[in-house]
Amino acid sequence: MQLPALSAVTELFKPITWFPPMWAFACGVVASGVSMDGRWLLAVVGVALAGPLVCATSQAVNDWYDRHVDAINEPQRPIPSGRIPGHWGLYLAILWTVVSLAVATLLGPWGFGAAALGLLLAWAYSAPPVRLKENGWWGNAACGISYEGIAWITGAAVMAGGAMPGGESLVLAALYSAGTHGIMTLNDFKAVAGDRQMGVRSLPVQLGVQGAARVACWLMAVPQVVVIALLLGWGQPWHAAGVAGLLAAQTVLMRRFLADPTPRALWYSGFGVPLFVSGMMVSAFALRSMTGAGA
Repeated sequence: MQLPALSAVTELFKPITWFPPMWAFACGVVASGVSMDGRWLLAVVGVALAGPLVCATSQAVNDWYDRHVDAINEPQRPIPSGRIPGHWGLYLAILWTVVSLAVATLLGPWGFGAAALGLLLAWAYSAPPVRLKENGWWGNAACGISYEGIAWITGAAVMAGGAMPGGESLVLAALYSAGTHGIMTLNDFKAVAGDRQMGVRSLPVQLGVQGAARVACWLMAVPQVVVIALLLGWGQPWHAAGVAGLLAAQTVLMRRFLADPTPRALWYSGFGVPLFVSGMMVSAFALRSMTGAGA
């Protein structure tokens, strides 16, 4: 049996995609307001679970079930190119699911439950018969919930010894999950031709390129406006000003993106998304400030 090269496996797991859930888990850790004393190992395990394990699993699952679409859109990927031979894409997805669940037991019931839910969404996103990604509204929502909301809430809960995070933390996690729906749409512009041929109803396919670009921008911007209003209401004006400044910078970039969405979607991902996720951490520190906790 031909084995895949380590370089091809690494490419399949897409390390560049691990950052969002790792960052969101870290935001939850900060937002918990719990001192890091004696809890560094929990945080490190949680960040590793969110990125190199659960997120990497989702990438393997997605590439296996998207191999026919990728053969049209991106034939150089590991599976359609043959660098991940035979059924190894599926085997790796199953193996990494099991490994992820095993590591999740180290984080107690909250960590295990969150990992199980994230993995369930990962398989439901790509695998038939559910295959949420065939409709951009449902698929992007599943990614937003998994990448940001679940990761944030889990970070906060694990640091608090399994206690339910406060209402403020839950609201911010939900808002940034909603915003991530728009971010996920940015990934769909490069695959419009293949998605149309294979019946994948991404937002650019459903709404057209311009319509999807406008919806993505609104979905990214509106939750941040709500975050700013909440931070002001919670007595955190400086943090609110920080998020507002980051949003203002995003709107400048959005105007350029909207002028020509397809070639500039990747560009906006590189420059606009870091501003979005920076606002997440600013908001997390606002909650930490509200608790009066130290680092």
